[in-house]
Amino acid sequence: MQPQVQAFFDPATWTVSYVVYDRPGGHAAVIDSVLDFDPKSGRTRTVSADRLIAFVREQGLTVQWILETHAHADHLSAAPYIRRELGGRIAIGAAITKVQDVFKRVFHLEPQFRTDGAQFDHLWQDEETFTIGELQARALSVPGHTPACMAYQVGDAVFVGDTLFMPDVGTARCDFPGGDAHALYRSVRKLLSLPPHTRLYMCHDYPPPGRAPAWESTVAEQRAHNIHIHDGVSEEAFVEMRTKRDATLEMPTLILPSVQVNIRAGELPPPEANGVSYLKIPVNAL
Repeated sequence: MQPQVQAFFDPATWTVSYVVYDRPGGHAAVIDSVLDFDPKSGRTRTVSADRLIAFVREQGLTVQWILETHAHADHLSAAPYIRRELGGRIAIGAAITKVQDVFKRVFHLEPQFRTDGAQFDHLWQDEETFTIGELQARALSVPGHTPACMAYQVGDAVFVGDTLFMPDVGTARCDFPGGDAHALYRSVRKLLSLPPHTRLYMCHDYPPPGRAPAWESTVAEQRAHNIHIHDGVSEEAFVEMRTKRDATLEMPTLILPSVQVNIRAGELPPPEANGVSYLKIPVNAL
């Protein structure tokens, strides 16, 4: 059985969330959900997540999994809200513990914050298999953008997170803490060794002028046309390109609030004595 895929594009963060399911009335997984966040006011909203929830309910789906491809630096996860509304288990790659350890120190988080991944319901190992109703799925470790990046293969579809973008955009940056351009090259080649017709679904699109947002390509298209890592590009050439390019990039607008929330599986920091949750801004630390 091949999966059915419904995409939800969030224009504020250029993020694409997915519902992948076996059939109407069947079972589903939610991938890379978005919690709306206004950095000017510090307020959250659930407009993006509610669109996804409405679709799940219209299709009569039972959510089994709420999957994160990594601890995103460009949007906050709505995973806890999705779980409260629809059920399901929140899961991420087991190497999230490395990311938690780094950012607990960066943000000087409360001593009680655990760096063992306990905030998540499940931590995936590389090549671990699971089911979504009648669908067979597999978790694939694809580090490089972060140490904990995972892709999820469901039938002939692979949800690649930030590892790859559309062919005319290229690949993810590797200059965040724990990033590694050599590892990213090997991760992308791992994905591009899948059968040519395999559908690849991106987590983001940053289209060049004149192109509408898009988020689906194939292994064959990426191997032929990806501007950073098409067939014939060596690891050394890729690393040199990626390193030079990353040095010119600004930090994502929402990196500071996003990472603090996403390493907690989407939960806000615990409220302080006045009942309010606070996000920290480390000065001159990144």
